[in-house]
Amino acid sequence: MTYASGVTYWEAFVPGLLVLLASLAVLPWVNRKNDVARSVVIFICLAITWRYMVWRLTQTLPPAGLTFDFAAGVIFTAVEFLAIVGGTLSLFFLTRSRNRTEEVERNLPWLKSLAKPPLVDVLICTYNEDERILERTIIGAMAIDYPNYRLWVCDDGKRPWLEEMCAAYGCGYLIRPDNSHAKAGNINNALRHLSTLAERPEFISILDADFVPKRNFLTRTLSLMRAGDVGVVQTPQHFFNPDPIQTNLSLARVWPDEQRYFFDVVMPSKDAWDGAFCCGTSSVIRYAPLMAIGGFPTDSVTEDYLVSLRLRETGFRTVYLNEVLSLGLAPEGLKDYIGQRSRWALGFVQICRGKSGPFRIGNGIPLVDRVMMVETFFHWSVSYLIRILALIVPAIYLLFDVQAVYANVTEAVSYVLPHFAAQVAVIVWISQGRSMPVLSDLGHILCADAIVKSVAIGLFGTKDQKFKVTAKGYDRTKRVVQWPLLKGFLFYLGLTFAGILWAFVIDDTRSLADAAGMALFWSWYNIVILVLACLVAMESSQRRAGDRFKAHGLATLTMAGQSFRVPVRDISISGMRLEGTPPGPLGSKLRLQFDELDLDGEIVVRYDDGFAIKFALSPAARGALIRHIYCGNYEAQIREIRPLSVASALAQRVLR
Repeated sequence: MTYASGVTYWEAFVPGLLVLLASLAVLPWVNRKNDVARSVVIFICLAITWRYMVWRLTQTLPPAGLTFDFAAGVIFTAVEFLAIVGGTLSLFFLTRSRNRTEEVERNLPWLKSLAKPPLVDVLICTYNEDERILERTIIGAMAIDYPNYRLWVCDDGKRPWLEEMCAAYGCGYLIRPDNSHAKAGNINNALRHLSTLAERPEFISILDADFVPKRNFLTRTLSLMRAGDVGVVQTPQHFFNPDPIQTNLSLARVWPDEQRYFFDVVMPSKDAWDGAFCCGTSSVIRYAPLMAIGGFPTDSVTEDYLVSLRLRETGFRTVYLNEVLSLGLAPEGLKDYIGQRSRWALGFVQICRGKSGPFRIGNGIPLVDRVMMVETFFHWSVSYLIRILALIVPAIYLLFDVQAVYANVTEAVSYVLPHFAAQVAVIVWISQGRSMPVLSDLGHILCADAIVKSVAIGLFGTKDQKFKVTAKGYDRTKRVVQWPLLKGFLFYLGLTFAGILWAFVIDDTRSLADAAGMALFWSWYNIVILVLACLVAMESSQRRAGDRFKAHGLATLTMAGQSFRVPVRDISISGMRLEGTPPGPLGSKLRLQFDELDLDGEIVVRYDDGFAIKFALSPAARGALIRHIYCGNYEAQIREIRPLSVASALAQRVLR
């Protein structure tokens, strides 16, 4: 069948199918760790992307005039153009990647040979976290395997019980008379205290209250401080709990948390361009240059990024070590998840407006950092706005015949499909599945309204915006519906369905061969995303008492004078699951030995293929268990991401 463009459907699909088939045939055999290979693949992708964008700019704009079509077309095309520019910069920086593990191994002998290892002050920043969270972090920090460090808890909540806990564990406790400048002010108060001590540190390390360091955290990071111009060593943020998308879509076993793409893919690439930056927690910072710039800056609510820029202005760089050296809590609720990202957006825009912004002349910021800041600004300001417009544009066309894109189906397919296929193939390949269509768009839609508002406030509002702490550790045993968010998603969903019903049921005069066909496909894609967003907004209850980690090896169970060797499946702070037949009935008391653990327990659950025991913990045993789990080799990473498993999990969640 041929339409006005003179192109058949088959001919229109050919370019996209060729891109898809070539990607499936070639990319699995290409080494993504090779910078030359990455560059070739990315530049081919960008060529296809800009073929699409040139078509959009030259062929699809509505006729100029004082019409709704022209206004909608110009706005949508301009935002899409800026999004493509931002995406181009993002892909360009992904042409390189750096892994510093070999550098660490080379430098470890140097660090260990020092007659006196450099003094490090570790600062745990806290405001309103509960006792369970802080106990875990303090115990973990006290177990760091480094011979010369001091631990300080910086309490902006001024809680007597926390002061008693610090005294019991033998670490320092600091408060201040007010909470000005939030976390940055809290850290600066600690820096002022350290400057009064007889022995000042060479380095400080920042830990959020919910991040537990591994035993080798300081040794691995300090080895990268051998170069005198390294001001910050940043490590990734890994989490032992699922984020709201994983939890509410039942994806925790098959899909990693949303930040894995940033920390495992984006940050190593930024580091390869010498553009890595401080992300706050789980970092080590050189003390003298930090004090020389006046401590942590307070003119942005994202003081961590800004401290890297201020140090960069004085000749000190930030490097990134992509190793699991700490474990923390991801935002547990959707409201907290969105609030955290909105704060990041607001803080970054504040930085762009300030003296360390990308367009300020003479501030000492290198060109590569300036370009990266522009790319990040486009990420926050445009990529979320385009998702909102992508919900509205097809709906207003189907409802009110306001056509923002002038193209028929065959034209659109011949340009859009190759662009979409190339973008998806390259991102999935380079990220090893950490970023995928649908889920990436879902992440944007969940936060879009809030982030667009934050960007507007950052651009046009006052500079004294409040810092909002991400709440963690509160009760999650009941289902929570985020009604304001759900109502917004339902509004977009209703608008989309109304457009489809009006255009194809009530007024069925439109041909699927013209723009209506494009709008129909677009609308159904939006419906899929919005349905998933609604499910995420209806938050599932979480009843598990402790974070559970997969475990391997054999545990020795001793009961009534007999010992049994039993394979271990997983472990948490509350208990352990084992394979095989339990050595006694439910309620039986026993002794468990596993690695360095020696604990009392009770058989509490029996399964078809195993059983579970609950630990009976004294304070000493609890401390030993915390050190074993959170400071040891456990982690909650998903090593292999299988698209079919992700799709299956999503389908089951939607149909449940």
